[in-house]
Amino acid sequence: MKPSLALAALLTLLIGVLHSYLGERYLLIRLLRRENLPHLFGGDQFTKRTLRFAWHITSIAWIGLAGILLLLARQQASPLPISRVVAGTFLVSALVAAAGSRGRHFSWVVFLAIAALAWFGG
Repeated sequence: MKPSLALAALLTLLIGVLHSYLGERYLLIRLLRRENLPHLFGGDQFTKRTLRFAWHITSIAWIGLAGILLLLARQQASPLPISRVVAGTFLVSALVAAAGSRGRHFSWVVFLAIAALAWFGG
């Protein structure tokens, strides 16, 4: 095991979790209370949901990168395990985007396609 990469993986995982938790608690909750957000599709709910899921998808990406760093630390950096981590990361991103936007933000379709391609291409 490579300790520096293992520590990088741990810190990346930690920053991903803290980003979601602290962002939700201290930033998003206040931002989404505002009355002057853009109204898309008839109201501001789409805007609020998009801001929330986009924030958390950043955290999901960092957690996925932590998985790749861990594979590198364990010297298991062959294409198959890495492609599985990428596929899982994009699958979770697709689910969050689909649920967060109630299917109205089509990023979930692209994320799902990336997940499938990474899974079957690995």
